[in-house]
Amino acid sequence: MLLVMFLEVGEDKEFKFYLPKNSESGSGTVNVSPLADPFEALAVDKDDSELCGVSVYGGYMCNDEITFREERKPILSTNAFQQTLIYSGKSGEVIQLGYREFSNNIARPAFNNDVSYDLSESRVVGYKGVRLEIINATNEYIEYKVISNFNRESLY
Repeated sequence: MLLVMFLEVGEDKEFKFYLPKNSESGSGTVNVSPLADPFEALAVDKDDSELCGVSVYGGYMCNDEITFREERKPILSTNAFQQTLIYSGKSGEVIQLGYREFSNNIARPAFNNDVSYDLSESRVVGYKGVRLEIINATNEYIEYKVISNFNRESLY
């Protein structure tokens, strides 16, 4: 079995769309006849899981006999959109976290925020979908358990 990967780039009511190739190792490519319409993307029909090739002119060629599976994987690129929480320390029972967003490896100044959490109220803190259970915190380090990440996926 040949394993190739394609990056999901969008969806509409009927289809999920994938890039035909990318620069990541193990990524897929699609070869077409020189006389065919230029290839644009792959599409997966949401209703019957048919795999379709889409041309730049909007034409579709579908096949329901191709075996494939969809799998979520993190994007491992420094240029990808990134969200971070930065631990800044503790004063009494209050911990300080900084939130930062990066796009193309550049901080987005309008998307920076510093937040404080009083651990005497709750050992679970949350920000933008992230939920952390704080196990131990000092002014120099923090020990925590991730309950959910920025994508709001529960990790239990």
